Amino acid sequence: MAKKNNRGLGRGLSALMSDVAQADEASQADRPRRPDLLVPIESVEPNPDQPRRSFDEESLNDLTASVREKGIIQPLIVRRKPGDGTTYEIVAGERRWRAAQRAQLHEIPVLVREFTDTEVLEVAIIENIQRSDLNAIDEAAGYRQLMDRFGHTQDKLGIALGKSRSHIANLMRLLTLPEPVQSLVADGRLSAGHARALVGQDNPLELAQKIVREGLSVRDTEKLVRKGIAKPKPATKPRTKDADTVQIERELSAALGMGVQIDPSNDGESGKLTLNYRNLEQLDDLLRALSGG
Repeated sequence: MAKKNNRGLGRGLSALMSDVAQADEASQADRPRRPDLLVPIESVEPNPDQPRRSFDEESLNDLTASVREKGIIQPLIVRRKPGDGTTYEIVAGERRWRAAQRAQLHEIPVLVREFTDTEVLEVAIIENIQRSDLNAIDEAAGYRQLMDRFGHTQDKLGIALGKSRSHIANLMRLLTLPEPVQSLVADGRLSAGHARALVGQDNPLELAQKIVREGLSVRDTEKLVRKGIAKPKPATKPRTKDADTVQIERELSAALGMGVQIDPSNDGESGKLTLNYRNLEQLDDLLRALSGG
């Protein structure tokens, strides 16, 4: 048997997308696609290289209830497992497979496709990007994978995925933020709008922490970024008065009959002289003395 060439993207992104778009879990209410086969659920295995590792429990429970009531409307996309003619490997639709297991279905509808290992990974990434609950950082990372591993351009991705080029470009810019800031976005504590305002700032983590701490809106964040966070000036250590300065304070205080305070500057060449009067009469006496009256 001739060895199959690893065609990579020979099929073309648009051709791959035509299958994945039909496999979107969100389209359960759409017109169903005719399956190629009904296969025993135990004959289907998940893709071991699936980039998605976590599944929202509440969403999966909702899907299980739908599958239990209506069955699987949109078939899974599978390929025959390499080296095993009786087992199928999921290319797209692992959530439906998990829901079908929970709903205790015995058979599931599938579309069988001849995907290479490279195409399986590409479709898995594309399906992952189309998740409704995907956060902005994971979505951006998916675009980065498709560009780095498969050579896609932002324009090509935008056309195939139904996204604007600016949407893809703006999300990918979030990957330039420090890891702690990206984690705040992934955890839902910062929105993509907040994060976009922080791109290119000198202190994005400090700004992000302030946004989370004070619950700032995106508009407030944009104002904050324009203004920046004022850096506190380092406190200047007051200059210690020497014995001569203390003696002068005492002599002036005795001569004028009021409190005298001398505060020399750090350079020792200048300073501030403060006179403290007790009442207005004492102030008048001082003014007359200073004017020579």
